[in-house]
Amino acid sequence: MKRQWYFLLLLFGWFGCSESSENTLPQKTTSFAEYPVQIDFREIKKRRKLTLLTENSSISYYLYRAQPLGFDYEMVHAFTKAHELDLEVLVLEDMNDMFDLLLSGKGDLIACNLTQTEERKEFVSFTVPVTESRQVLIQKKPNGWRKMKPAQLEDSLVRDLKNLAHKEIYVHQYSSFYSNLRHLEDSLKLDIDIIEASGNVDSEHLVRLVAQGQIPYTVADENMALLNATYYPDLDVKTPVSGVEDIAWAVRPNADSLVNVLNEWLMKAPIQRKLSYTHRKYFVAKKDQHQRISSPYSSFAGKKISEFDHSIQRYSDQIDWDWKLLAAMIYEESRFNPDARSWVGAFGLMQLMPTTAAQFGIDTSMTREANIAAGVKYIQYLEKFWAEKIKDKDERLKFILASYNVGPGHVRDAQCLAEALGKNPDIWEGNVADCLVLKSQSKYFTMDCVRHGYCRGKEPYNYVRNVLRNYHHYQTLEL
Repeated sequence: MKRQWYFLLLLFGWFGCSESSENTLPQKTTSFAEYPVQIDFREIKKRRKLTLLTENSSISYYLYRAQPLGFDYEMVHAFTKAHELDLEVLVLEDMNDMFDLLLSGKGDLIACNLTQTEERKEFVSFTVPVTESRQVLIQKKPNGWRKMKPAQLEDSLVRDLKNLAHKEIYVHQYSSFYSNLRHLEDSLKLDIDIIEASGNVDSEHLVRLVAQGQIPYTVADENMALLNATYYPDLDVKTPVSGVEDIAWAVRPNADSLVNVLNEWLMKAPIQRKLSYTHRKYFVAKKDQHQRISSPYSSFAGKKISEFDHSIQRYSDQIDWDWKLLAAMIYEESRFNPDARSWVGAFGLMQLMPTTAAQFGIDTSMTREANIAAGVKYIQYLEKFWAEKIKDKDERLKFILASYNVGPGHVRDAQCLAEALGKNPDIWEGNVADCLVLKSQSKYFTMDCVRHGYCRGKEPYNYVRNVLRNYHHYQTLEL
């Protein structure tokens, strides 16, 4: 038996949906023919970017001290790094959309603790397993359980699956948990009250709702359940409802070369060791994981990027920047260390050179906030410098970031090189950025159009990419 999740949508309005689940449940994908997208590894390599579909969870992907973490994220990031690809992360707002987004080409790879099932194999291809788990019932221990005798506590909990009859269990309709519960209904001849959870509430949220006593039961993978039980001691996660199942990554069924490259990489001995280490980091070292998740600088608890967020928000208004962009820049400059000093003398959160800092009225004795203020003034100067030269605002941002890192003179040289080499001097990626890298070679930095000589161009090239990448992470997660 099943029924839809009407009352919870009303009870928990913060889930972001005011309509009934009847109107918001998506249609299940029935045929791959609906999505004739042909994007395989060759196309991904050509565009130099892979898009990961995942969820904001303590297992798959989250932010801690301004950097992305998560078992799935770390492993996929290692893959993209090994193959010289940029990694774009698309966090699923509605878990029911994940296969549609994959098959329609909005993403290239699903990695979110995804169980490999026969039903799913009909419309996606799975990699070799990255880990394994079994499904367990999530239930709350009764009030006063610590004072109960072990036998009394056991009697108060569901241990025999036949006792699931008429129990309300909240799961997503297109999850492996849902299909497994339906199988249990048939095999045990039970009538389980399966309630369809809205897709914008992920499995980890359902576990938390059980811990808070707001729903009676859900089902989750044991690896994630055990992790959450360390945060919520009132949870019981000891009742298995399935056997051990493989957890893998999913790609489009016509992405043969992508799944082959992924499998080849995953099966390498060094990667198997990395998988083992990363698994221990997130699933075994629970104390460390709990510390990260409960930190005020995580995307779960305090939702702060740094202790300087308030000042960054205030000064970002002066340059009409999203404060998360300025935060991403400061992270790349100093890792939010106000006492940071570089080997060339740059100092503070904004890593200003002494001569630049003096132009804007500060020195090493000034406050941390004054350092941010001076850095913002320098950004304002660079904005004026490039305003007439680069009309497109998004492109101009990249020129400003590079200039902050290496100085506008070297970036102007790269523009001149771009013109000389038949590239577009007004476009950063693949044009001016590549020419800036060339300035480390004598063949190029000695050309007549180059006025500022040698430059370690790979540093500003990576600087721009790193700032924009971190900004994307900060935008993706709710902070």
